[in-house]
Amino acid sequence: MIARILFVLALVTSSHPVHAADARAALDAFARGLSTLEGRFEQRVTDANGNPVETSNGIIAVRAPRQFRWEYEAPFPQLIVADGDNVWIFDPDLDQVTVRAQALEEARSPLTVLTDLGQLDEDYRVSGLPDSEGLSWLRLEPKSSEAPFRHCDLGFDDGGFARMVLVDQLGQRNEIAFRDWRRNAALDAALFRFVPPAGVDVVGEPARTATVTPIRD
Repeated sequence: MIARILFVLALVTSSHPVHAADARAALDAFARGLSTLEGRFEQRVTDANGNPVETSNGIIAVRAPRQFRWEYEAPFPQLIVADGDNVWIFDPDLDQVTVRAQALEEARSPLTVLTDLGQLDEDYRVSGLPDSEGLSWLRLEPKSSEAPFRHCDLGFDDGGFARMVLVDQLGQRNEIAFRDWRRNAALDAALFRFVPPAGVDVVGEPARTATVTPIRD
């Protein structure tokens, strides 16, 4: 479950092809103008031996400075919503909601790279990688020894940000391909608010400053 949250990372794009040396510049340029971002993803997880663990897909939406919605549609539904104060994780099949302070999530992930370029160099060692698989790559390595992942690689093609690969401390590999980006579209504020449905188990306590609203059918 933590791994799924960490997939919501530094979503960047560009209107031109880039090479490894230019990937950081593409990130900087995009983050400065970001308001909202919406698209689809396909995710593949493999273990340290390369064996498949899970394949999934869904929809992602991001709104600056700190809100996001990460919705898995298949093979089983799960909804992750960050409202600016808390991160809510809803598992419909389990009738369970887990909530935790968003600041704690951000401290363990490069999510805020999207809206805070200063944190990029503060929290990560950033370097360009050789082009591979038709993509140009930027690597983020956390400076903290307590980070739950070894590194996160961002891949760019001539259509923009195309792929992300995250390797955790156990060697598990999480690869996500993105498509159908809509940048700075008008997104409903309700997408980034959440209240547990009646009757579900809630694990954790939300921050008192959080503003929530019922989820939509």
